[in-house]
Amino acid sequence: MSKKRAGVVAAVLSGLALAFTSTVAHADEGLDVIAHRGSSGMAPENTAAAIDLAVDQRADFVEIDVQRTKDGKLVNFHDCTMERTTDVEEVFPNRPSYRVSDFTWAELRRLDAGSWFHDNFAGERLITVDDVISHIRNTDTGLLAEISPCGHYVGIATDFAQNLTGKPRYVQRALAREQLAVQSFQVDDAQEFHALMPDVPIGFLDADRPTEQELVQLSQWADQVNPQHTVTDQALVDRVHELGMDINVWTVDEPGAMRRMAGLGVDGIITDFPQSLTQR
Repeated sequence: MSKKRAGVVAAVLSGLALAFTSTVAHADEGLDVIAHRGSSGMAPENTAAAIDLAVDQRADFVEIDVQRTKDGKLVNFHDCTMERTTDVEEVFPNRPSYRVSDFTWAELRRLDAGSWFHDNFAGERLITVDDVISHIRNTDTGLLAEISPCGHYVGIATDFAQNLTGKPRYVQRALAREQLAVQSFQVDDAQEFHALMPDVPIGFLDADRPTEQELVQLSQWADQVNPQHTVTDQALVDRVHELGMDINVWTVDEPGAMRRMAGLGVDGIITDFPQSLTQR
């Protein structure tokens, strides 16, 4: 990181830290601070800059998104198409599709994934899942990986399980330290991954409030239920815990909402601003 870029980031972080400190206490012991797409409120999401900043801020986990390129490389990218956060339309004009899966890794490496966020991040590149693990494997920050919900993928849960299986030392260490989990909006993908790697905690993401029947069914195989914070209340938190599962809520950026969720006793808060909870 250049001195200029580091100075800008440090100044903005300092201002935010002061703003949040007056309204949000330090994260309760046992509450996981989960950096959404890395520290994505302060750096371009799902880039090395966002991952490294989350580690520096002492987030307990970085949350990433697993997609697959045309030539089979697993990459860290959220949207199904790349127009919002890259210059893909300029680099590859008139392509019929801008889905991640329609590009090779060599093509994706040419894209600027930082300028959309701020000029100071110009030239920030896309990174692979392997890159993410390399950045966090010798740190105290764990990995919460979301299997992409983009409907055109087939077998991506298996591909990700095979990728992790090829890293036995990392997986063993991460599991021993409770620093690895996987989640998905798609029940089929979550169950597919769970069947291949049953020792890795698996979570189900939900934008709506899960019903009692859904919770009971999930408790038969899932380790986590991870709903949107706006549908989460004390009754839901208590029921998830009664059924033996953890609950991580997303995406919580407003200080008052952070206080409410912590007060409900959730296990983790997924946020774009991890420093507001870690005070780092």
